[in-house]
Amino acid sequence: MPVFDLSTMPLRELNSALHALTAGSNDTEFKVINPRGSHAVAVGVDAPVSVQIKGSVGYYCAGMNDGGAITVHGSAGPGVAENMMSGTVIIEGDASQYAGATGRGGLLVIKGNAASRCGISMKGIDIVVHGSIGHMSAFMGQSGHLVVLGDAGDALGDSLYEAKLFVRGTVKSLGSDCIEKEMRAEHLAKLSEILQRAGITGVRPEEFKRYGSARKLYNFNIDNAEAY
Repeated sequence: MPVFDLSTMPLRELNSALHALTAGSNDTEFKVINPRGSHAVAVGVDAPVSVQIKGSVGYYCAGMNDGGAITVHGSAGPGVAENMMSGTVIIEGDASQYAGATGRGGLLVIKGNAASRCGISMKGIDIVVHGSIGHMSAFMGQSGHLVVLGDAGDALGDSLYEAKLFVRGTVKSLGSDCIEKEMRAEHLAKLSEILQRAGITGVRPEEFKRYGSARKLYNFNIDNAEAY
């Protein structure tokens, strides 16, 4: 297992090694120690490699991940897993603003809380937050699922498209064009599958409420002008 100590070597060496991986490579597990809040740790991974980061990271950790399994044994700064394509990213602590922004696929699990704009403009990613999320989360969410075991802040799902939001706790307020929706059998089944993938047990899908788009802002309508 290659070990990269970011207190003694430049971050570029780690990311270059990850980018150089090819199919059939013997290096399938990487360990990163002393990240010391470094920015852009393990960005652009495009191979099925495991990366264990022992400590907290700064901006854009695991951005553009495409197939990697990246775990942060600490907290993450803004933009963790931004534009993720596939694979998994697990944050053992908290995540700052816009976690999973524009994510197109894969699974992001945050075991603490997430700050504002979690899942902004999500495009297919599945995000599971064990704690609570801040305001404007899932703003303009296009597809994918945001699952929150705690509470949600103001303006959840503002200007939402077709992303599906599941919240177990309370929602401070809903954003423009976001409404509570019926939890049907297919939604319970999908939520159960996501919770299982995220390794969450002892939580029933029936404990959540579902939120989605009212579809009034898809096309301009003068009667809804104040909502734009």
